[in-house]
Amino acid sequence: MGVVWSVTTKTTNSGARLVGKTAVITGANTGIGKVTAKDFYQRGARVILACRNLEKGLEAVDDIKRQCEGKQNLGQMELVKLDLSSLKSVRTCAKNLLQKEKQINLLINNAGVMMIPELTKTEDGYEMQFGTNHLGHFLFTLLLMPMFLQSTPVRIVNVSSRSHLLTFYLNIDDLNFEKRSYSPIGAYIQSKLCNVLFTKELAERLKENHVEGINVYSLHPGVINTNLKRHVNFPMKSYFKKFIKTPEEGARTTIFCAVHEMCANETGLYYGNCKPSYVSHITRKKKVAKKLWDASLKMSGLNEHFNPFISETKL
Repeated sequence: MGVVWSVTTKTTNSGARLVGKTAVITGANTGIGKVTAKDFYQRGARVILACRNLEKGLEAVDDIKRQCEGKQNLGQMELVKLDLSSLKSVRTCAKNLLQKEKQINLLINNAGVMMIPELTKTEDGYEMQFGTNHLGHFLFTLLLMPMFLQSTPVRIVNVSSRSHLLTFYLNIDDLNFEKRSYSPIGAYIQSKLCNVLFTKELAERLKENHVEGINVYSLHPGVINTNLKRHVNFPMKSYFKKFIKTPEEGARTTIFCAVHEMCANETGLYYGNCKPSYVSHITRKKKVAKKLWDASLKMSGLNEHFNPFISETKL
């Protein structure tokens, strides 16, 4: 675990401006993604909302603009199509961004699905929570790496969950629940553990390749009152009520990792309530993170020797 800070609500607020910066946020049409988009827009950023449903994405853009009427020094917002459950969609979106954008300074891997009742597969045949929450973001991040390398300083923020602490093992040989019984919560926990492992391994590989100016963070936003919990059964919803946060409260740690100067020189850490937090012991096992990286390369269709830090990305 990294150094634990004593952070008050006051110190987690940052007046940092993002004028001249470009931010990409996945799943920005609702929940903490939408709140994050609004925050960056008010800081003057060019905000790209990467959404699966463009109609809902447009509604979010219009709503944010309405909420910000009369405010000064606002940024810009743009909508792009991104379905993280489709590797083809991920590649298309990344390719379009690489061709169109001059820089990307912030990537917020926020989109996700939670506790799908029945075993469901992505377009490419992977378990839906693993495929959407981890694999889609894994591929998206690596394909955008050439842009990050020329846009430093860059921050990559992966929204995970404290639920990753509930497991002590990652079954690399059965990430798709083909050899074991499917569990909605088990699959969700696995995907969130993968978010933390990916963050740590990405930070390590950036360091190994002597890449400076790209920092990576993972975090627990809290139990949020959003559409993400639509598959949670009623008894569990009742239990969660005592811990529930608003989307505005839940987005604080995401925004903290993205803009605050307090973590500007930190990378690879996991955050909760705007400070470094405890992680599962398995996330400290480098061999596990490396195995997940290698498996993710293969599953996303990338060559096993693919190195986005020193070579051009091939889409």
